[in-house]
Amino acid sequence: MAAEIVNPRSDAGTHGADEPFDPAFALHRGGKMAVQATVPVRDKDDLSLAYTPGVAKVCSAIAEQPELVHDYTWTSNVVAVVTDGTAVLGLGDIGPSASLPVMEGKAILFKQFGGVDAVPLALATTSVDEIVETVKRLAPSFGGVNLEDISAPRCFEIEKRLQEELDIPVFHDDQHGTAIVTLAALRNAAKLTGRTLGELRAVISGAGAAGVAIAKFLLEAGIGDVAVADRKGVVSRDRDDLTPVKRELAELTNKAGISGSLESALAGADVFIGVSGGTVPEPAVASMAPDAFVFAMANPSPEVHPDVAHKYAAVVATGRSDFPNQINNVLAFPGIFAGALQVRASRITEGMKIAAAEALAAVVGDELSASYVIPSPFDERVAPAVTAAVAAAARAEGVARR
Repeated sequence: MAAEIVNPRSDAGTHGADEPFDPAFALHRGGKMAVQATVPVRDKDDLSLAYTPGVAKVCSAIAEQPELVHDYTWTSNVVAVVTDGTAVLGLGDIGPSASLPVMEGKAILFKQFGGVDAVPLALATTSVDEIVETVKRLAPSFGGVNLEDISAPRCFEIEKRLQEELDIPVFHDDQHGTAIVTLAALRNAAKLTGRTLGELRAVISGAGAAGVAIAKFLLEAGIGDVAVADRKGVVSRDRDDLTPVKRELAELTNKAGISGSLESALAGADVFIGVSGGTVPEPAVASMAPDAFVFAMANPSPEVHPDVAHKYAAVVATGRSDFPNQINNVLAFPGIFAGALQVRASRITEGMKIAAAEALAAVVGDELSASYVIPSPFDERVAPAVTAAVAAAARAEGVARR
């Protein structure tokens, strides 16, 4: 007989018993994941192999040949999902404990879409030095590190230092996962309209983790020009209020030398990419070039509502699952880590990320249309395609160790 479902909100002590049932709370009760054994322990013989005395032989072998840890423990297929809870979804700085439901969700997506085990690690510190040191000390237990929901600009330094000091893949998904999926969708949008990336001028709204990473990645991929706008306008060399990260961005981007507001930068632009929230006025969207692309990815409210964007744009994408062309990181990170772990890559290179974007774009194939420039997260072709492309790129770039 099925167990009675109790109102998950009322028994928390802060909500009345007459409040309506909330399925989100019911689904999360007790957490969304658990540890499961891969070997049986049915009797004393099983116990003697899985634990003492049998385990001692394996430990001794690893002590003599440290590389054997990848063959005889779980490290070859497990990722640490690390956060400090300072930039969680659209909720902001809610702290490590409140971030755990998101980190658990990330972990089950790793497993479902990439076959990769993942462990949520919410750290009770926002110190860059302490986060770096903690992850370094935990690293022997993992084959890779996925940094998640750590606020900018600290996220840039944390990732950079860990990449330099560890010999396993370290990947900040808020930056690079978003950039990879964006590039894949943009490649297909350009193909659909008979253009190349080199012919496009893009404007990005948001100079945080995602905005900075997308800008750099699009330049790496060969886009014609890209300008990035923060709350004070376009990031340009003539501004004297830029952080070190934005100063670097000003040197790399905005070949056209645009200054002023986001709205003014959109005049004649081919691409709008929103990763900031807020609302872009309709006249600014209308001022974009013919056959423009609008990728308004803020959740739950896109910077440009699709109903408005479709009046002026040839291709419209959002971060939402209830509209076509969802730019969703789950299209990238499971396959990227699966590919990197498969070949025991020491890091994730730019070439591996480009390969992931190209493989993701190629999944669409002949089905390409204005409402289908990026595949669904539930398309079973996605993870294998990305995994294979990333593994091949790792071997080609000399970072694979098997």
